[in-house]
Amino acid sequence: MKFELKPDRLLAKSFETEWKGSYSLVGHTADVVNAVTLLVDILGDRLVEQFDLDCSLDKLRNTARLAAYFHDWGKANNHFQGVVRKDMPKAKPKRNPKVNPQLVRHEIFSMFLVWEFREWLQQAEGDFMTALAVAGGHHLKLGGKGGAKTNYLGEIRWGCGDDRIAFYFNHPDFKNLLKFGVRQIGCPAKLKLSRKPTLEWSLSRLKAQQAEILRDGFFNWEPAPILTALLKALLVAGDSIGSASADDDIDLDTWVRDALNCTLTEDDLDRVIRSRLKGNDLRKFQRDLGNITERVGLARAGCGTGKTVGAYHWAKRHAVGRQLFFCYPTTGTSTEGFLDYVQDELKSVLSHSRADVDLELARTGEEEEVGDGTINEAAMKLRSFKEYAAQATVCTVDTVLGLMQCHRRPMYTFPAIANAAFVFDEVHCYDNRLFGALLRFLETVKAPVLLMSASFLPSQLEAIQQAVGESPNVVKGPEELEAQPRYRFQHADEPNWERVEAELTAGGKVLWVCNQVNTAVEVYEEAQRRGLKALLYHSRFRYEDRVRHHRDVVDAFKPNPFKMKMFVRLVPSCPLRDERDVPHFIATLFGCFSPVLAIATQVAEMSLDLSATLLLSQIADPAGLIQRLGRLNRRYCGRPLDALFYPDTKRFPYSKFQRDRGQEMVRAFSGDVSQADLANWLEQQESPLKPECDSVWLDGEWRTYPGHLRQEGVTVTALLEQDREQFQRDKSRLNLYNVPLVAPSKQVSQWERFKGYPIAPSAEWQYCSTKGAYPA
Repeated sequence: MKFELKPDRLLAKSFETEWKGSYSLVGHTADVVNAVTLLVDILGDRLVEQFDLDCSLDKLRNTARLAAYFHDWGKANNHFQGVVRKDMPKAKPKRNPKVNPQLVRHEIFSMFLVWEFREWLQQAEGDFMTALAVAGGHHLKLGGKGGAKTNYLGEIRWGCGDDRIAFYFNHPDFKNLLKFGVRQIGCPAKLKLSRKPTLEWSLSRLKAQQAEILRDGFFNWEPAPILTALLKALLVAGDSIGSASADDDIDLDTWVRDALNCTLTEDDLDRVIRSRLKGNDLRKFQRDLGNITERVGLARAGCGTGKTVGAYHWAKRHAVGRQLFFCYPTTGTSTEGFLDYVQDELKSVLSHSRADVDLELARTGEEEEVGDGTINEAAMKLRSFKEYAAQATVCTVDTVLGLMQCHRRPMYTFPAIANAAFVFDEVHCYDNRLFGALLRFLETVKAPVLLMSASFLPSQLEAIQQAVGESPNVVKGPEELEAQPRYRFQHADEPNWERVEAELTAGGKVLWVCNQVNTAVEVYEEAQRRGLKALLYHSRFRYEDRVRHHRDVVDAFKPNPFKMKMFVRLVPSCPLRDERDVPHFIATLFGCFSPVLAIATQVAEMSLDLSATLLLSQIADPAGLIQRLGRLNRRYCGRPLDALFYPDTKRFPYSKFQRDRGQEMVRAFSGDVSQADLANWLEQQESPLKPECDSVWLDGEWRTYPGHLRQEGVTVTALLEQDREQFQRDKSRLNLYNVPLVAPSKQVSQWERFKGYPIAPSAEWQYCSTKGAYPA
């Protein structure tokens, strides 16, 4: 088999205009070897400390460099070279991966080729088998499919247009790649193999090589789990850096070094704390958090107790000289954390970069393979570079704990994660899989960690102690706040609309939480029929619309700024620094608030920082109800306020057992109820803890693929057919158009796909910016 190459180079990336050496296979390989070496040199001591590494840094560096050296050998084949040239004018050969996908992905073919050269490569410095596994998984598609483990060493595609693949062993560029191994990796100067390399790979030859590597290589391989996991993450991150390019006046190595050295100082954190306290002193509870000396500390406190300020005070002891990740369970919660602590006060402190750099990633053409769904991978990689240079990152918990399951974003962000301290908020909301991932993280990553939650079950505390290896220091919230009588519970068979209308007439703020989007829309439509002005907020909006609805709800619960200024002028002796300092009943008396009815789903449980005067809620699980109650009387008005609960008979999203327990909690209290009452009740209702602690990253051995981090639901993230013109035109920002939908997997499997996303047909799903997506 002979295939002409035009241009006559082995390419690693596609290019359209000016030629750069990094586009070649040799150039890209050198870039990635340099990148992983740079990461180990910058992070070396921190890696040893953060992961309790039991091997030498030399072994880590040498094995990382070896994996980086041969990770893309498999691009030296006619299938890949055709794909990378598909959109290049006058190039040869050309291969459309949508019509004729590659017979085997390039990183899997790399493993096949490396196995052919193992006698030579095993003489280089570094652990050969570990490097082989790491290289084969650098695109997170090795040994798993659909989040589940398989025993296949990559996929050999049938019906791809031909049944053979050619290896460009004799091309001068591959010869230069071998010479690079001699000069830089420590390979012998003379290439001696017991059999000649295979130049033409048939289906049968590919399958035989696949079986041989598994049988003679990985079957008896005993990996060092931590070392292997670190190398996987370092190569994924290093490949991202090696694939990036910048303006000629920016040295990428210098930028990476400066970015990862952009860590917190005590002065930075003092400015954050002062900006939030507005002249007030830290509470004892917040000072106690700052006095935690253990590596892992726990804050047990309810909503509105000042946990976040206390967490930044904790960071003064534990995060100086590090980066800080503040992790929330949901996107909405992390958005509020960013708006409250980063956007206004901390942008210059925690989100700046020491060098502005406009990076872009070159494409290979493989991104467009049918069903690959990696069109957003480039955007995800570029976002990870911003996190390299951020002193603090406010994010969803998936950004960090997804590392345990080899999720893309934390693998790309790994250099920042390896250099950080962590705060995990609302831990009581974690499901069994997410809590299991947290336990493995605490066990593996020896970084400073603060866990914050409204309550901790005894079994959770025991599991955390086992993971950490010592009894955790639990700092309880301020008793004077948590013991305040905030709530009065009422239970009825139907929602009380008359009570809602009376509250609005009195100028109150009503939050109504439903268990399903369809139910929330029905309540919203009923409010309109009754002539009530209502706001609707749920998860089934496009991103832009969801952000707008989110802000509309939060802003509606804030006092009128003009009337607040008038209040200050009328009462000059009032120590007003923030609207939160003003008792609600006083602000209402002066007309600072306007009535509002906000109708939401579970997104209200953590993502809405507001204080309602009346709560209506369908019965849900106890943890969810406690979170919803955290939005009622959050700015304590001096007396308890009403929470009205009514049943939900639908089987989704809560089981009958969960709803029964929620109802049991509601009926357990008569009279006034405090946050402390709820936490004590929950902690006494012990149920067997069944965390799912398996981790692809740590337990996968040679496998590297994205596993499930959360317990699976019935939602699917889809595009809408009615948006086809927009998302086809704006391919790089598909996240702006995708919408979470509830649909059976069998139904979704029949939908057309675009860049990996299913497209919901207009005959089944419609959309409007006011109500979101709804069944047609």
